[in-house]
Amino acid sequence: MIEIYHNPRCSKSRQGIALLESYGAPFKVVRYLDNTPNEKELESLIDKLNIKPIELVRKNEAIWKSDFKSKDLTDSEIISAMAQHPKLIERPIVVKGRKAVIGRPTEKISTLL
Repeated sequence: MIEIYHNPRCSKSRQGIALLESYGAPFKVVRYLDNTPNEKELESLIDKLNIKPIELVRKNEAIWKSDFKSKDLTDSEIISAMAQHPKLIERPIVVKGRKAVIGRPTEKISTLL
């Protein structure tokens, strides 16, 4: 089953859902602002994305700039920050099995389908 970590207020996230719908593939929507992934779940996502934790952070978010940007954080501390402040998590994230992509640009989602 395909999962999409979705924020309905994000245009890229909405575009990701539209792309999945156009393929007709069944998928589950994870509204991660309502059901925030814990640190272990974030570690799993990062592993599936095959990226460093900092690459999953939305660095233009006000909370990142005010509370974290100037600090030298470990991977674990970055993951903890995302778990505490889910707005920091880049979106949309689409997961299929053991692989995942950040849907920016939206066309990246097609690589999983």
